[in-house]
Amino acid sequence: MALLGCGVVGTEVVRLLNEQADDLAARVGAPLELAGIAVRRPDRVREGVDRELLTTDAQALVTRDDVDIVIEVIGGIEPARSLMLEAMKSGKSVITANKALLAEDGATLFAAAREYGADLYYEASVAGAIPLLRPLRESLVGDHVHRVLGIVNGTTNYILDQMDTHGAGFNDALEEAQSLGYAEADPTADVEGFDAAAKAAILAQLAFHTPVTAADVHREGITEVSAADIAGAQGMDCVVKLLAICERVPSADGHNGNGRGVSVRVYPAMIPRSHPLASVREAYNAVFVEAKSAGSLMFYGAGAGGAPTASAVLGDLVAVARNVAGGTPGPVEVTYAELPVLPMGETVTRYYIQVDVTDEAGVLATVAEEFARHGVSIQAVRQVGLGEEAQLVVVTHRAPDAALAATVEGLRGLEIVREVTSVMRVEGEE
Repeated sequence: MALLGCGVVGTEVVRLLNEQADDLAARVGAPLELAGIAVRRPDRVREGVDRELLTTDAQALVTRDDVDIVIEVIGGIEPARSLMLEAMKSGKSVITANKALLAEDGATLFAAAREYGADLYYEASVAGAIPLLRPLRESLVGDHVHRVLGIVNGTTNYILDQMDTHGAGFNDALEEAQSLGYAEADPTADVEGFDAAAKAAILAQLAFHTPVTAADVHREGITEVSAADIAGAQGMDCVVKLLAICERVPSADGHNGNGRGVSVRVYPAMIPRSHPLASVREAYNAVFVEAKSAGSLMFYGAGAGGAPTASAVLGDLVAVARNVAGGTPGPVEVTYAELPVLPMGETVTRYYIQVDVTDEAGVLATVAEEFARHGVSIQAVRQVGLGEEAQLVVVTHRAPDAALAATVEGLRGLEIVREVTSVMRVEGEE
């Protein structure tokens, strides 16, 4: 086999291959031999890695006759995509942890795997060591999955957990996450939701057998989550989490079993503290899968890090190596459903809205009229404070997101409204 990349994850892959060589050979039925490791900087010290295996010629490595399997942990789009395609064209099976590439151009990789009869496994691309993709890809393939909901980014979960449990501000919580190694020096991919959106695209494609890319995912990060949002959630006995939500949207007549489309979105939302996801703390991940026959399933564990991700890579390696040894290819991706990904404005959601208002008669009626004008039903409303401290807190019933957003803009234009201080979506049972 060949390894592309030898950073944090790649080094852990090498370590596990060395430590577990005998066990892995027994599980596969044949020894697993590392033929080479492609790196950009061969002079860099890598503990436990044989320097004689290092090469800067990745192209030559993936086409070598003595390589049957290529493991890609470089990350990014290029040269990872070209190398993986060249490997499959050369008859190699591929294992990857590259969520960004799969979310952007997975269709090209899946097509190449089908064309050249190669395996393409990617358990490590979502939720680290948590065995999530293979259950969707294989165990639940005979069921009808209608919703996937979860926390798929440990960095943002750690930050929001610190803001909730310790009252930390966003910047302080981010700095602490960086000091602990949970966040990169440039945390944009995490805190702006790009990482979670890529994972949501992969989950939706597997769950609903329909093409979904990262560009299809509605994405909001956590940089705008304020102390007022956290306090508002606490006042409702809720907690704020960055959620990835993938769900089938039922057709109006209810006759289309696949629904009229799918909704795929990532955003911070309030969930009740009674919900199992509310207790997922620090940098952990957890995902709910809801299926017609299997019911609700929950997957929980370490969602990132070198060792957890390497564990998922080796799980794929054993599966692929068994297929190679037995001459039997693994499952291929099918996107027969071809369901449209619906725009966020058509997605039905709920809102929590906190508004500073003038303390005068008729305020509640004026606000309620604005909600009614956009066809949004109010589930609960309460007025707190007096004078300069007067506030209205409104929780809506489910409505099209576009109508809810228009309502918020309408509130900002009312003379009685001094400021809309908090707006957040609410997930969980009404």
